[in-house]
Amino acid sequence: MAERKKIMVVTAGGPYPWVIINALAERFDGVEVVLEQSESKALFLKRRARKIGWLQTAGQFFTMMVSRFGKRFARSREAEIVATHGISTTPSSKVPVTKVSSANGDDCLDLIATRSPDVVFLASCRMLNRSTLAAIRCPVLNYHSGINPKYRGLAGGWWARASGDDANYGTTVHLVDAGVDTGDTLYQAFLKPDPRDSLLTDALIMAAGSRDIAIRAVEDALAGRLEPKGSDMPSVQRFHPPIWTYLWTGLSRRIW
Repeated sequence: MAERKKIMVVTAGGPYPWVIINALAERFDGVEVVLEQSESKALFLKRRARKIGWLQTAGQFFTMMVSRFGKRFARSREAEIVATHGISTTPSSKVPVTKVSSANGDDCLDLIATRSPDVVFLASCRMLNRSTLAAIRCPVLNYHSGINPKYRGLAGGWWARASGDDANYGTTVHLVDAGVDTGDTLYQAFLKPDPRDSLLTDALIMAAGSRDIAIRAVEDALAGRLEPKGSDMPSVQRFHPPIWTYLWTGLSRRIW
């Protein structure tokens, strides 16, 4: 009997990562989840401010707060997406889950070393630092809610819609390096945006339409046939839109 392949998914949890994880678990027997603790908002904001300044960080923080408050108004659309696509946004009882402090924590690295997975798959977790990446001896893939490299970072679906770039509304599975979604692309799913979707539902509807590329990328990694591709698109790191940009775009163009 062939040895069962081991797939370790590292995530901070949430509805759309579980759509991808559950799809992988339906296709493969050896899926295990490593669930990292959420990073504190204070640390997140300090790190962001060092990169882009406090004014932009404050604007993005208010958008994040509006999004958190607005989740209750997106529930009917989320339920429709779940029903239409036959997806599950909650942990499957078939998938073992181990909690760790951080994707870069010693406990996570010890777990990876103990399990010796054949592939590590990231879905909405902290960036892996260079020392963590160097310690992992198998392919490391990432699912990203945006078309790389044009919509690296956060809110890739919203930025594509807000830019009038519907042709590049979609997702990417790519190899992981030390940059922000800068690893070479494996597969991309180009999707048609629905005017009913928003910053609150983009990630969920995109995950529903991208399960196949996650499966294909893992299949390739397990079979040793990964074929990374470059891109001639401009490379831009995106962040949450600041509140003034988000409100202006919503009120003037009905793109929320």
